[in-house]
This record gives sequence, C-alpha cells and structure tokens, in this order.
Amino acid sequence: MKKISLALAASTMFAFASGAFAADLAAGKAAYDKFTCASCHGADGKTSIMPAYPILAGQHEDFLRHALRSYKRGAAGAPASANIRKNAIMGAMVAQLSNTDINNIAAWLSKQPSPLAVRK
Repeated sequence: MKKISLALAASTMFAFASGAFAADLAAGKAAYDKFTCASCHGADGKTSIMPAYPILAGQHEDFLRHALRSYKRGAAGAPASANIRKNAIMGAMVAQLSNTDINNIAAWLSKQPSPLAVRK
C-alpha cells in the first residue's frame, strides 16, 4: 500500500509540474511580433539580421525561458550572483515582457523548425 501511495503522489507531482509552464503557442507568436523580436532575430526566429544574433527557433524551451529571465534580472540591476545577463538591447526588450509572455514566446520559438535540430 505504501508503494501505491508513493507512486500516486509522484504521479500527481509530475502532472502539476508538467502543467506549470503550459503555454499558448498562438499567444507566443503574437507576443514575438508585438514586442518586435523579429526586428533582430527574423520573423521565423532563424534568419537573424546579423550573424552575431542567435538563432532562436528550435532552441530548448527551458533555455529560452532562462535566457529571457536572466536578461530581465540584468536589466533590473540584480547582483551578478543572481545569474544575470547584461545586454543593453536585450535588457530593454525583455523589461516589457510579463512571465506569461516569456513562457509563451519560449514555447512558440521552441516549436519552430530550425537548422539547429539533429536530423536522422
């Protein structure tokens, strides 16, 4: 009985954890357009205007969320120990994003076709 209770508790925790970042892909595309991400990273997230700007399409969703939040912390003046990224342009761009915007944009970009994918 103890094993069944433990398995049920673990299943419940997994179900809640996987839904924590449930994102709206259409809202992600709309936010990507609204906040002019395409002006540097391209309308599809993979045709940046300069080679120094990263390809965002096809990146892992959690990586994109982490990067955007790190830029936001950096723009807010958080200490370096808070895992920040400092960039004047990206800091200004992400300062206007809500957590929902960040989740939706990251989800949408991660689902886009990309040259970053491993093909079999």
